[in-house]
Amino acid sequence: MEVKDISGVMPTDSGVLSQMGSMGHEQVLFCQDKEVGLKAIIAVHNTVCGPSLGGTRMWNYASDEEALQDVLRLSRGMTYKNAISGLDLGGGKAVIIGDSRKDKSEALMRRFGQFVDSLGGKYITAEDVGISPQDMSWVAMETKHVAGLPGKSGDPSPVTAYGVYMGMKASAKVQFGSDSLAGKKVAVQGVGHVGEYLLGYLQKEGAEIYISDIHEETLNRVSREYGASVVGLDAIYDIDMDIYAPCALGATVNDDTLRRLKCSIIAGAANNQLANELVHGEMVIEKGMIYAPDYLINAGGVMNCAGEVYNIDNDEVMSMAENIYNTTLAIIIKSREEGIPSYLAANIMAEERIAGLKKDKK
Repeated sequence: MEVKDISGVMPTDSGVLSQMGSMGHEQVLFCQDKEVGLKAIIAVHNTVCGPSLGGTRMWNYASDEEALQDVLRLSRGMTYKNAISGLDLGGGKAVIIGDSRKDKSEALMRRFGQFVDSLGGKYITAEDVGISPQDMSWVAMETKHVAGLPGKSGDPSPVTAYGVYMGMKASAKVQFGSDSLAGKKVAVQGVGHVGEYLLGYLQKEGAEIYISDIHEETLNRVSREYGASVVGLDAIYDIDMDIYAPCALGATVNDDTLRRLKCSIIAGAANNQLANELVHGEMVIEKGMIYAPDYLINAGGVMNCAGEVYNIDNDEVMSMAENIYNTTLAIIIKSREEGIPSYLAANIMAEERIAGLKKDKK
């Protein structure tokens, strides 16, 4: 394992190495340029399956320690997402510390691109929270190790939504005996880009749709367009439904909501849906629900980026997203046969793929 600090000052806190060791990271790169106001961290978690890929997030973290914890956690998550999706990509992530609304500049993003380039292709970046296509275009002026650029793979939302839809149908196949969603009551929490595309698939199949969102204008427009019933932000947990699809905030499956949810399936696009995997993964089983692991069924976005990295055409990328159906089925069956939460079954499958590739490379 290696820790690089391009600014020339090695981190002295032994806690960094301890965190890297406990989470299995290969490398962490600390980046700083006072002249342009850049403070960033790039975490390469695992490159056994291929170069690490994961977006760059710009956030006004309360401390450098909080930023480090976030990038370590997110990069590890990308390893599992890419591995379970069968992609020839490892897991990585980057965070830029600052307010994305006022601290960004072309100079800052281009300097960040130079740090990305210094890794020689070990890390491929893309958009995440606080980062726009224009920002990635600036990064691309300094490095070729960028995905999700304007005019290339395009908006990943349709692919992400299709993968979620496939995961939802696979869950229905196990829970209801048929993967048809016709007449099923589906509550979609959050109707942004991914959520709205998901509504299109649900409407076409004849599902009964309920929606909630913090943006009233969007909510009203989407309700009219897709024939969906609007429910309150909190009331969505109490309605009579078959499928709960969180497509906005994480951690919405928690002690409070699990006491209220009447659904049989949880399948949505949001990240980190289980507030506490150890606790709520078990509670989902006890309630007889199926939870489609979020990092699997929302992997369409990273598949879209993989298409750009490896020159895969759009039809093939959609086929990859369609295969989320089969992977979800396999995970649910493994979960039931072994009596373990579905998130754990997914983790095991991802780890087995990584271990197999690692063995082959020896």
